[in-house]
Amino acid sequence: MRSNLLIVFFCITAATATAQTKNTKVGKFNSSKPLIMAEAACGECKLGLKGKSCDLAVRINGKSYFVDGVHIDSLGDAHAKDGFCNSIRKAQVQGQIQGDRFVASYFNLLPTAVK
Repeated sequence: MRSNLLIVFFCITAATATAQTKNTKVGKFNSSKPLIMAEAACGECKLGLKGKSCDLAVRINGKSYFVDGVHIDSLGDAHAKDGFCNSIRKAQVQGQIQGDRFVASYFNLLPTAVK
């Protein structure tokens, strides 16, 4: 009986640990399209864009654009210590600029530097 409880405990612990992994990629990489290095963050909190709520944005060549195709919480909690509302992160993106927005077909959030 005791060993069964121990097995159940380890299964629950393993399932919980696996569920907390962050997704760092959204979309499908297309090798025929250029990969763009961008800074990614909350447009309102970190990149100075006007808006009504926290929304994902990228800065490419010094200009900031709200992102279509990727939700700010798809890549983790935006309000976490390393989240988009608290830090500017590096990302590899594919897509195109349409007007004042970036339409993403692929978004790869790069790991933060270890301090």
